[in-house]
Amino acid sequence: MKQEWTITTHSPEETAHIAEKLGKLLEKEDVITLEGDLGAGKTTFTKALAAALGVTRTVNSPTFTIMKEYEGRVPFYHMDAYRIEDEFEDLGLEEYFEGEGVTVVEWPSMIAEQLPEQRMNIKIKFCGGNVREFRFTACGERYISLGKELFNA
Repeated sequence: MKQEWTITTHSPEETAHIAEKLGKLLEKEDVITLEGDLGAGKTTFTKALAAALGVTRTVNSPTFTIMKEYEGRVPFYHMDAYRIEDEFEDLGLEEYFEGEGVTVVEWPSMIAEQLPEQRMNIKIKFCGGNVREFRFTACGERYISLGKELFNA
């Protein structure tokens, strides 16, 4: 069961606003995947999402460490799978996906087989200047409900 929504933002502030709205709705065990070319806005989105979860530390890409953990109203796990060479390598990811926090995975295609079936996939498309198109794909009832609350509110 899937459902999609598309939204276009015209500034980093609009992008942050969408991420903040989503972040306020997230609960433990929620998994968000972020896809998009370099410079598409994944980090801007992730920083605003983390802030909405109560993270006060500076959030930056975990490119060389694969995973960074932050404290907020729930733990926030920020994963960058870009440098994972073997998508079947046992990295213990299910401990994060089924843990006490919210997980954001950048470059999810690198670990596609290890991702939970139920999640919110977000694809960011750079459209020029400050314009970004976001395609949210909710996979599973929890995320369809989340998307409806996010976009119909």
